[in-house]
Parts: sequence; structure tokens; C-alpha cells
Amino acid sequence: MTAPTITLQQLGWDDAWRRQASAYAEDGVPGRVARVDRGICSVLTQEGVVRASWGAELLDAVGADPVLTPCTGDWGIVKHWPDGPTTVEAVLPRRTSVVRATAVGTSVGQVLAANLDVVAVVAALHPEPNLSRIERLLTLAWQSGARPMVTLTKADLVGDADLVAEDVRAAAPGAEVVRCSTVTGAGIDFVRRAIGPHGTLALLGASGHGKSSLTNALVGAEVLTVRAIRADGKGRHTSVRRELLPLPGGGCVIDTPGLRGVGLQQADSGLAAAFPDVVALAAACRFTDCTHQHEPECAVLRAVETGELGVRRLESWLRLQREADWMATRSDARLRAEQHEKWKQLSKQHRTPRRAHP
Repeated sequence: MTAPTITLQQLGWDDAWRRQASAYAEDGVPGRVARVDRGICSVLTQEGVVRASWGAELLDAVGADPVLTPCTGDWGIVKHWPDGPTTVEAVLPRRTSVVRATAVGTSVGQVLAANLDVVAVVAALHPEPNLSRIERLLTLAWQSGARPMVTLTKADLVGDADLVAEDVRAAAPGAEVVRCSTVTGAGIDFVRRAIGPHGTLALLGASGHGKSSLTNALVGAEVLTVRAIRADGKGRHTSVRRELLPLPGGGCVIDTPGLRGVGLQQADSGLAAAFPDVVALAAACRFTDCTHQHEPECAVLRAVETGELGVRRLESWLRLQREADWMATRSDARLRAEQHEKWKQLSKQHRTPRRAHP
């Protein structure tokens, strides 16, 4: 990967990051992880792009908690050793991060990207966007701590873009919704201004919805391969890894591979932010443990009957709520098991008699 000549400040480096980095070795230099390839990562530093493996302390930390594995967007401390190797010795605490449940359904999350200012859910206007998928991705975006946005691509292919955008706005309260076309250039400047001179934008969405084309438009060059969608309307995978790309004039964009399945991981605040209308109605129910399915004086069901709340949106919220509750239960069980194992080891060490010195 070839990066343009840029400063760390254009990548988002500031005084707060500098203060955190000062706690680490003086012979290390700060850098931002641009991409990760099986234990080796490309890091953007003031001197340029370096390839680095994990240092010993970082390997120990990752062994204890896989979530600490360096990912695209992380800020780290890079050390050049006298005998040749270059290693990432530490990863600075993340300000924001997009985390999804791993595909195998375990309670351990996978960090998709870190230290983001804006998370854009990318959905093509052709074919018509799936509102439930947008709501799921927006839940991840809100949970990340970054500012959510919905980017509706391929606006040049449809004649009812305004009407579809209104439907999406109803499913995305609190999030900016922008219509884009990489053919006509519509909406591209709006997205660029949302990033700013030092911000980072992450793109989330399914394959074939225009993430790579949007990235190319923002960078101003064909840095990522673009492929046409299949005859059945489904997308083809073009991005195979998460990659951070600097933008002309400052700021960064992170393109991610198409997400087939997106599991929720610790999504309570994200769900509340993505469904503020349903949460407000649920607070008015007669019973605090209302399931919103058959209970009397249920404010949510009453809103559905009057047309204030759509059936599809309620079903989407209930489905995501059940998933989040299930993942929270698995996470609690994992933490209890880890704590139990820890105490077993401590107890075993305590019972083991010490050898007397001769």
C-alpha cells in the first residue's frame, strides 16, 4: 500500500493521544494501524509506512483478551529493534470502536475498526434498501460511540430516491441520511465535510452496495477494485480486508469487507439510540417487564394499533432485543467461567507446599 505524504495530525493525532503515548517507551514512535494481515500490520508513522509484528507484551495482552488485538484504526507504539525487527509494543486505549459478535456465536466480540468519528451505514438505492439490515448496522454504529450516518448510494439509478430516503429517515431517527452517486458526484462533498480535516470515517454494509466506489470517490483515485453486482442483484466481495486510507487534505476513510452476518455484542446503548421511538413507548407500558406481545395496557401495541408505530419496526426491535439479551447472557456466563478458573488456579497455588531450601 502506498500512502501519500501526510502528517500524524491529518490522521487524527492530537494532544490527548500524545499524553497517552508518553507513558510508553521513549524509543518507540507513534503510528496508526492501516491494515492487519495475520499477525503483521501496516502502520502509518511520521517516517512513512512500516510493517510490524506484535511485541512480547502485546502478545501476552492479546492472549488474555483477544479484543486487544490490533485492528485497523488503532493508534500504537512502534519500536525498531537494533537487530532488524519492527514491532507494535502497545495499542493506545480506543476512543470508539465498532464491535460485532464473532461468526461462531461466541461471547467474544470482534473489533472491526477503531477510533472513528463517523460510521456510515452504506446501502444502495438499487435494489431497494433493506430497512431491517440498516437498523441492525445502525445499532452497531450507535454502540461504537461514533456519529452514525446512512449513505444511500447509486442515487443515479433510481427515480424515487427522495421517497426511499424518507423511508430510511423514519427507520434511522437521529442519524444523518445522505443520497450519493459516484457517477454524478451528488452527496460526495457532504460526506467529505462530515469527516473533516482530521476525522475518520468507517463504511459498513453488504457487498455490492458501493463502499469501494465511495472510497475511491473520497480519495480521488482508483485505490480499490470495483466489481459489478451479480445478475441476481447480490453483491460481489471486492474488499477482502479492512483498510485505512488517508484522504487528500487530511482525514481518513476505512473500507470494510461486505458483512454477510452482523451479530450484536453488548448493544444495549446502541439499541436504545437506534430505536428511541420504541424505547420511549416501552417506558409507558403498564408492566416494567412487558414483552410487548400480549400484555394489557401495552403502550407499544397501542401505538401499532393507531399506526403511530409500524409493525415491521417493532418486529425488528424485538428481534434485535432478543439477540442482545442472549449475547449478554453468554457474556456473563463466560466471565463467570473465567473468574471461576482464576480462583481455581489461585487456590491450587495456595495449596501447593513450597519446597524447603537446602
